[in-house]
Amino acid sequence: MREIVLDTETTGLDPLAGHRVVEVGCIELFNTVATGKTFHAYFNPEMIMPTGAQDVHGLTDEFLSDKPLFAERVEELLAFIGDAQLVIHNAQFDIGFLNAELERVGKPKLINAYVDTVSMARRKFPGQRVSLDALCERFSVDNSSRTKHGALLDSELLAEVYLELSGGRQRDLGLAPEFAAAAAGFVAVAGAAVRPARPHAASIAELAAHAAFLKMIKDAIWLKA
Repeated sequence: MREIVLDTETTGLDPLAGHRVVEVGCIELFNTVATGKTFHAYFNPEMIMPTGAQDVHGLTDEFLSDKPLFAERVEELLAFIGDAQLVIHNAQFDIGFLNAELERVGKPKLINAYVDTVSMARRKFPGQRVSLDALCERFSVDNSSRTKHGALLDSELLAEVYLELSGGRQRDLGLAPEFAAAAAGFVAVAGAAVRPARPHAASIAELAAHAAFLKMIKDAIWLKA
């Protein structure tokens, strides 16, 4: 199963208020294993970066001034996503922003199935903190480099968290897809090679020894039935 772990950084909290996407990061998974394929882009939002948003992700007006517009890389982004299921932490936020950007450039909204890891975590750990940092701490995922929010880094961390929320590495021992398939095939072949148990008829000496042993047992429960 192909999935895309996705995260965005924005100029604010509400796309309907005119806030824009300034970064998108995507990680491709196949059967919950990262394939190494990624998409990452910064975008010029065509607006001044609010201080509150800059404090979150550290992206300045100067840094974003020479970055492409969303319209310039939208085809590349959509091609990378394809029809894969999306994996997003607080999915409605990111999907809402992406759909607003798609609408601005005359593209259809995303219709991909998606998994919201916030909802997954709340079901699994009711009443507990479910921020990305909290889940990294819970699953011992190293997030020491996350001094600021970053779409690609956060996608990488979320991919590890998602694996743990989905059941952990025991699902395929953390192997890449081709090796996991080979391992599965080996198990099947090995299983088929196991010989069935051979019938064994007790000898007269064995039957006599068994009868003598039973006589040594006092108050046997099978004699009380």
